[in-house]
Amino acid sequence: MKSALLTALLLCLPAMAGRLPRSAAEVMAFKRSVPCPATGKPELRCFGYQVDHATPLCAGGSDTRDNMQWLTIEEHRMKTRSDVRFCRQIRKENAKPKALM
Repeated sequence: MKSALLTALLLCLPAMAGRLPRSAAEVMAFKRSVPCPATGKPELRCFGYQVDHATPLCAGGSDTRDNMQWLTIEEHRMKTRSDVRFCRQIRKENAKPKALM
C-alpha cells in the first residue's frame, strides 16, 4: 500500500514542478466562510464561480483566506491569463544578471 502511494506521489511531481504549494484547507475554509455570490450562502460548491488568489502566489500573495475571492469562471480565466503573463515577467526579470556597481 505504501509503495503504491509513493509511486503515485512520484508520478505527480513532474506535473507539480514550478507550481507554488497551495493549501486545500484554506480554500475549504474560504468556501465555508465567504458566501457564494450565486446563492448568498457559504457553500463548498458555488456553481458558475471559482476561488481565485487576488494577489498571485508567484507575486508574493499569501495562500490564505484573506487573499482569496470568488470570481465567475470567465473572470477567473481572464485573470489567470493576466497573472501568468505577470508572473512570467517577474521570473524573466529575476533571471537577468544584475549590473555591477
